[in-house]
Amino acid sequence: MPLRLHPDVVATDTDDGTVLLNERTGRYWQLNSTGAQVLRQLLDGHEATRIAADVADRHRIDHHRAELDVTAVIAQLHAAQLVRT
Repeated sequence: MPLRLHPDVVATDTDDGTVLLNERTGRYWQLNSTGAQVLRQLLDGHEATRIAADVADRHRIDHHRAELDVTAVIAQLHAAQLVRT
């Protein structure tokens, strides 16, 4: 099941990535361009393993490292209650 932004969260693309604003709390988070790409792919329904492979290929890093990084982004998005399934 793809992730969705929490109903109180608004995403705005910037030159450097994406800013997420929780309109209920007034808190915001900034994702760099790679984090923004990960979020877009998650919202489009892509699996974490596919996203990690894309990150690894694009940035020429180890696939295992990319999987750990993508998993960390997903965990942080959930912990901050920015996304839900």
